[in-house]
Amino acid sequence: MARFFTWVVNNLDAFIGLLLALTVAVLGLTSTVSQEVVNSATLLILALLAQAMLRDRLHRGTAEHQVRQVLTDTRDRLSELVPPMREITGPDGALVRAREAIDSVSMVRVLNGTEVGQALADARRHTDRWNFKGGTGTYTRAVTLPECLEHARRRNATLQFAIEIIDPTDEDVCERYARFRRSLAPDAPGERWTVDRTRKESFATVLAACWHLQRSGLLTIDVRVSSQMTTFRYDLSSSCVIITQENPQTPALRIDRKELYYNRYNIELQYSREQSRRVPIEAAAQVKLDDEPSVEQVRRLFTALGLPLPRSFGDREVADIVGKAIQARNPYE
Repeated sequence: MARFFTWVVNNLDAFIGLLLALTVAVLGLTSTVSQEVVNSATLLILALLAQAMLRDRLHRGTAEHQVRQVLTDTRDRLSELVPPMREITGPDGALVRAREAIDSVSMVRVLNGTEVGQALADARRHTDRWNFKGGTGTYTRAVTLPECLEHARRRNATLQFAIEIIDPTDEDVCERYARFRRSLAPDAPGERWTVDRTRKESFATVLAACWHLQRSGLLTIDVRVSSQMTTFRYDLSSSCVIITQENPQTPALRIDRKELYYNRYNIELQYSREQSRRVPIEAAAQVKLDDEPSVEQVRRLFTALGLPLPRSFGDREVADIVGKAIQARNPYE
């Protein structure tokens, strides 16, 4: 009821006109008043309607003026804001710099603990190529190369593999690497890192590459040896690049293929291989390797590859290389 009375007060002239029209209509129909009174009342009603229309037009004009004033004030305010907004959203603005900072952080993912092994396993599952650069390639020959080959075999697809490790014939780099590994953590019993062990691990990786190459028609492999050691290990697949260190407790980095630095690392690995010594892996075809290569086969293989074994390596050391190559164990299990 209160809302009705409020409406009547706000529209009093129209309400009076409505009541007057209804009253005159009823009186005219019942012939209670004369025709002159009806005509006069009609004119009064029309006058009230005209007054209501004029009032509405006046209000509309006032409202339009107020709207135009608001738009003008808004435009002026926005014009004042344009220079500061350009500083924020322009090509060199704060917003662009913030976006670049966020992108540079999000393009690199930090992996810890079991995330590292899972990321490497996911990368191996569907890749058709793998580039490795690191120390002696122990994990590569024990896990990466066999599993990538197995996945390629299941897909009936080819696999391109590239390996860059330290040169086992360079005693200086082997000594530096052994000293570096000894500085990381105490060695397990019987597993002390020495020059001879470093050489054996690198020779075993080359032997494993040749052994797998002779047994798979799907594999194309490139082996390089370097006189420069690196404290990082790079594993680049068709989906991502994962950067780790020898210490398994150290967090790893993963960069997906869609990110800018994936291509940067791909170029880095390519140029690093070009500056290393290529092992003529095709020469391995001259020496047929058994499922369990003999000591004589291994000696002839490395001679053909231009990587002669040290004279100090007897049959026992050569047999040790064969075991590391063919029966390689995951060093992190």
